[in-house]
Amino acid sequence: MSKPVDDRAARPESGRAGRLKTALISVAILLVGVALMVLIFKTEPTATRRDVARETAMLVEVTPAQGGSFHPSIEVMGRVVPAREVTLRPRVGGRVIETREAFEPGGRVGEGDVLLRLDPADYDAVLRQRRSELDQARADLELEQGRQAVARQDFELLGEDLDQGNRALVLRQPQLKQARARVEAAEAALRRARLDLERTRLTAPFDAQILSREVTLGSQINAGDGLARLVATDRYWVEASVPLSRLRWLRFAEGDTEGAPVTLRQDAVWGEDRYRQGRLRRLVGELDEAARLARVLITVDDPLALAAPAGTPPLMLGGFVSALIQGRELEHVVRLERGLVRRGDTVWVMADGALDIRSVTVLLRDGEYAYIADGLAHGDQVVRTDLATVVDGAPLRLEQPAGEAPE
Repeated sequence: MSKPVDDRAARPESGRAGRLKTALISVAILLVGVALMVLIFKTEPTATRRDVARETAMLVEVTPAQGGSFHPSIEVMGRVVPAREVTLRPRVGGRVIETREAFEPGGRVGEGDVLLRLDPADYDAVLRQRRSELDQARADLELEQGRQAVARQDFELLGEDLDQGNRALVLRQPQLKQARARVEAAEAALRRARLDLERTRLTAPFDAQILSREVTLGSQINAGDGLARLVATDRYWVEASVPLSRLRWLRFAEGDTEGAPVTLRQDAVWGEDRYRQGRLRRLVGELDEAARLARVLITVDDPLALAAPAGTPPLMLGGFVSALIQGRELEHVVRLERGLVRRGDTVWVMADGALDIRSVTVLLRDGEYAYIADGLAHGDQVVRTDLATVVDGAPLRLEQPAGEAPE
């Protein structure tokens, strides 16, 4: 007969001993995992700084800085105004009996040209009357001179001794002075009549263009009436507004020395290839009330291009033009495209294959360039490329010429 089997030997451990064994196994597995992770991190390959630099050097384009002496160009806006303008007014009245063919808006006339004539009949009659009055006054003077000669003879025959006052009366000296005064008055009246007759012919005071006309043939006008508006054609002005900070860089006319040259453009009207030349004349000495800018005058000779080569554009009064004024010479500066001066007046320079961020002193900026007084030298390689990462000392590289292998 077989032996009975013990059931406790076949059952797994239970109770407190089993739970302890499970916990020990779990801790052992966790420790093994941690050890493996530490081993992996310790054995990970590391990249050297030199390898990173070679792989991340930024490709840039550079341009050499130019040092020397330069004339900046100061661009302002200006308005064309007449240098000489008059309103034609007669000094006598009358009816217009004749006008010049060019006496109309837009017409051009020369100095001394007769623009219109007034009816001279009344003034011619007055002139004749004044001549007659002068002849009568001269005749009276001759008669009085004869009477004085007789009075002198009579006085000498009498031989009386009179005081100075009575002597003048006896010799008719007051009457002689009166006769001479009447002659002078008649001569003055005759000259006035001649002037009035001449003033019935109105002439141009200078070479001019007629901008407006208020009378025509048959109009009845009075002395002082406005007849026409004339502007001189030999010269126009351009009145421009300049920031106060730019005045010290401008060269105005002084004595026989001409002012700085000025290039005038009106691209929308003339096109980009056509322009006019002028000269900076003087500072007006009054600020523009709206913009608080200084006002300067620019002179332009032959503004209507009457004697200029064919194709030269004429200036229009009241038009706005762009004026590019040549400034005073800046000596011992570095000229750089103004877009290459970065925020905070800094310039990116490539030096020994690395980025050198330099602070510079900008003396002046014009429309194209910045003129640097300090912080940059002639020949420095200025970075033109816009960089995503701007860090002082960042590695840079230039584009390799074709066929040349990089180091």
